[in-house]
Amino acid sequence: METTFLTRITLNPTIGHGKPTIRNTRYLVEGLLEYLAGGDSIEDILQQFPDLEREDLLACIQYALTTLKVQSANLAA
Repeated sequence: METTFLTRITLNPTIGHGKPTIRNTRYLVEGLLEYLAGGDSIEDILQQFPDLEREDLLACIQYALTTLKVQSANLAA
């Protein structure tokens, strides 16, 4: 099943200084991506944060990819 980040990632100016977070949590997308970039597996992160779901982490990756594509398109324009 394809994960859509739109149902899992939220932007709220009163949470995380308006940075993207996992819905209904205070987990910053940026922070979770740093764990992945640092070598932690999805399973490692899920053990450390049992209230997260695998789809939350996949949504973080999808959000980052989409953001990068938009920024790249804007630079190319």
